[in-house]
Amino acid sequence: MTFVVPFDGSVLAEAALVRAIEYGDALDEDVTVVSVIPERTRYAREKGWIGEDEEYDIPAVVDRLRDQVRSIAPDATFAYERIREFPPESQLADHIERLVLEHDPSVVFLGSDNVGRVVTPLTSVGVHVAADEAYDVLIVRHRHPPKLEAIDQHADFYDDTDSVS
Repeated sequence: MTFVVPFDGSVLAEAALVRAIEYGDALDEDVTVVSVIPERTRYAREKGWIGEDEEYDIPAVVDRLRDQVRSIAPDATFAYERIREFPPESQLADHIERLVLEHDPSVVFLGSDNVGRVVTPLTSVGVHVAADEAYDVLIVRHRHPPKLEAIDQHADFYDDTDSVS
């Protein structure tokens, strides 16, 4: 059994990774992080991977994402796939889902503030990834678990008062 976290470097992707590590520690399960990297500058800017005037250095972005993952979860496996196109969200989700399935997940930890709402935006990659019935999905909508007072091991991550909603 493996816990898999799609990761784009966002605050909610980080929160999903922290949750996966916490659950993985509790259940003695491995955690794998997957990223899909479109080779298009516009996407990299939208994700905040590069600045407005910065050139898109894909290997540097991959290294930053890997370093970001290691800073939170040093023992997690990091896998990524580069894709040439900048596909619509549903096709991007297909790439992510294929990469997720390569790791035979029992649970996918998905950081998203859009998935599962009554009205779902059509531009949410998470909606498409969460729709697969081959695995359970734990959706992380908040940086800090809203009902838990504290989790000692990752307290510094939760101490950050920047909230996402």
